[in-house]
Amino acid sequence: MGVRLTVSPQRRSLRLQLPCWTPGSYLIRDYVRHLEGLVATQGESPLALRRLTPSSWQLPCDPDAGPVTLTYRVMATELSVRTCHIDHQHAFLALAAVVLEVEGERWSPHRLTLLLPEGWTGFVPLPADPGGGWLATSFDQLVDSPVEAGPHRALSFDVAGVPHRWITWGACAGGEGWLMQRFPSLLDDVQRVCLRCCQLMGVERPASDGYLFVLHLLDDGYGGLEHDDSTVLVYGRQRLEQPQGYRRLLQLVAHEYLHQWNVRRLRPAPLAPIDYQQPAVVPSLWFAEGVTSYVDQLLPLAAGIGDAEALLVDLGEDLSRYRLTPGRHVQSLRTSAQEAWVKLYKADAYSADSQVSYYLKGAVVALCLDLQLRRDGSCLPAVLQQLWRSHGRCRRGYAEADLLQAFTDHSPALGSLLPAWLDGLDDPDLDGYLCDVGLRLEAEMASTPWAGITTTGQDGALVAQRVWRDGPAERAGLMVGDEILALDGQRLRQPAQWTAALRAGAVQSLLICRRSQVHTLPLQPLPPTVERYRLVCSEAADAAQCHARERWLALAAPC
Repeated sequence: MGVRLTVSPQRRSLRLQLPCWTPGSYLIRDYVRHLEGLVATQGESPLALRRLTPSSWQLPCDPDAGPVTLTYRVMATELSVRTCHIDHQHAFLALAAVVLEVEGERWSPHRLTLLLPEGWTGFVPLPADPGGGWLATSFDQLVDSPVEAGPHRALSFDVAGVPHRWITWGACAGGEGWLMQRFPSLLDDVQRVCLRCCQLMGVERPASDGYLFVLHLLDDGYGGLEHDDSTVLVYGRQRLEQPQGYRRLLQLVAHEYLHQWNVRRLRPAPLAPIDYQQPAVVPSLWFAEGVTSYVDQLLPLAAGIGDAEALLVDLGEDLSRYRLTPGRHVQSLRTSAQEAWVKLYKADAYSADSQVSYYLKGAVVALCLDLQLRRDGSCLPAVLQQLWRSHGRCRRGYAEADLLQAFTDHSPALGSLLPAWLDGLDDPDLDGYLCDVGLRLEAEMASTPWAGITTTGQDGALVAQRVWRDGPAERAGLMVGDEILALDGQRLRQPAQWTAALRAGAVQSLLICRRSQVHTLPLQPLPPTVERYRLVCSEAADAAQCHARERWLALAAPC
């Protein structure tokens, strides 16, 4: 993809730099690795660029000699919500990976134009320029504006009078036509979810004056990235074919749409303003993502879509995943947020044993916060609305102390509980809070002994895919990647053979191959452990608990 940038210099030397990351995705991505062929000219004269860092350059120029033109190419072959991808069907650009920032021009207006194939249309969440293209008030607004282009059609609806557009690019068979035929109520349901987000924040209309949804409907995939006035979603058709698939899509819509308030405008202070070159330590990411992950499941039901039974299944799956994550006893929630740049987005086979996601534990803490607030006659929506009025509406970055104050304003007990939940390694009293709304977590035991290992079959071989910290397999000396050859002399090639051969309490002879060397290890499996938890209604729940549950699931204040 070719890029041309034109700037009228105001000084004799310009510093140019390409962002290293894009807001909302906390990982240094080094976009410069996709940039090539950078050339600068002024009039007919070439200018000499001097590289300062891998992603920045110094450019001498003459302010009296007219505009400077920079031309370069960007490789656009990576399909995700935070990178660039172009093929014969569409183009998607994450502009943080495309646009050079010119020193001194960050807060100047920028104009964007696209040269597209015949029959293609560009969809950009920016106001149109009467002379062609689109106008951004600043560099920040420009790189916060994803670009989708192709022979797509826009579907329109409004939320409280604010125009919204929905674009679907379908890389899988059927694409948009299949989506709308399969789910004809999609736009109506999205509209209802969006309106419920407004109600959650205590406002009459969206924070944006015009909003763009872009859905990349792939064979498989899941995710999204938020922007001030848009979001880009990735969802798999295979997921949509599952019974819970449509419900999960609406939850993803709710999550990213709510971000136009929580994190985009109600923003952590370390992200105001954004440093595109360096990671910022943001201890409150648990609030930005965890709270959003918690309420995104409730929002469709609160909008009148779906049923409570299905929602409890979704909540139960998350709570089960949390309780079965050993890393929650190793990494605190605040540390998880602080280490987002180096851990969450760089997960490996040992991550579940050494860390916990601030999305996952943040959602669990948000659940406990909501139910604690309800004990004191308030609720999480009330705190969100207070923070929106005090910090979000004026885009005043909040500190952790601001969050703590807001919560303790509504429940004094949180003055001590919340810091303990953020810094400690013990679980909140989840069972006690669930009891308030007549629910309980029911454990389901595995049917086979526990060896503390997950195996996978690869080319006829059985390989250790995950080894639990302090589990029987790790104590025996097994490592991820080891090939499992035999157990007590029995040759093993499939995961089912492995589980069938385990004997609880017995010391078994485990034969493995590691780096072409064969070793024998003593493995002593334990009795079956909890395989998963289900969230169920308590048989002993009284009328008050059932009423509290109805109010909670509807995101309504207690009464």
